[in-house]
Amino acid sequence: MYVKSLALFALLGNASARLAEPTMADGSAHLDLEIVSADGQRELFPLLPGVKCPTGHICRERVAQKGINPIVPAIKNNMKTQLSASLNWEEFNKSMNTVVMSDDYCTRRGAMARAAGMAAGVAAATVASPAYAAETKDVKMGTDAGGLQFQPAKVSICKGDSVKWINNKGGPHNVVFDEDAIPAGVNQEKISMDDQLGDEGDTFVMKFDVAGEYAYYCEPHRGAGMNGALVVA
Repeated sequence: MYVKSLALFALLGNASARLAEPTMADGSAHLDLEIVSADGQRELFPLLPGVKCPTGHICRERVAQKGINPIVPAIKNNMKTQLSASLNWEEFNKSMNTVVMSDDYCTRRGAMARAAGMAAGVAAATVASPAYAAETKDVKMGTDAGGLQFQPAKVSICKGDSVKWINNKGGPHNVVFDEDAIPAGVNQEKISMDDQLGDEGDTFVMKFDVAGEYAYYCEPHRGAGMNGALVVA
C-alpha cells in the first residue's frame, strides 16, 4: 500500500511538472511496468505517456480510452481500495485534463488541488469550493537588514487568495491601498489597514476576490519609497 501511495503521488507530481504537454487520449499505446514483489506477486505500475520500457524489465502495452486522461486509469488501477470505488472519477478526469490543457496558471493550480484532494479521498463537493485551492502569500514589512521596503515588493496571487503582511523591521508599518490604483468597484478602505503594526511579528491578512492590479504603500514611510504592488489573476 505504501508503494502504491508513492506511485500515486509520483503520477500527480509528474502531471504538474508536464503541464504544457497535451493529453494523449487518441488511443495511442502506453506502457505498464511489470514488477515482481518479494513474495512472488506480479503488479503493474503505469509509466508516463512516451516513457520507454527500462532495459531488462518487462512492460505490457495498454491503450488509453478516448477522451480519458491516461493518468486517470493508471491511478484507478493502483487504488484497489474502498477509495477507488467512492472516488468521483468523472470529476477527477476533468480536473486532470484541465491541469494538462489550460494555459492559465490559476486554473491549473485549482484543478491540480482538486485532483489531489479527490485522490486523497476528499469529497468532490468540498474540493469544488474556491476556498479549497486558496493560498496565502507572505510579505515582510521592512527587510531583514532594516530597510524600509516591502519584501517582496510585488506579489502575484489568484482570486480568492490572501496576502499576509508581517511586521519585520523598522516599524511601525501599515498597508494603505491607493484609491486611484485599484480595480473598479473595490472598496479602498475595506482592504486597507486602520491602524499600524508596532511589534515585530504582528500581522495583517486580507483576502482578494477581484482580479486586477493593486498599488499600496506604508503610510509612515511613504516618503522613503515604501511602496508595494499586488496582481490578482
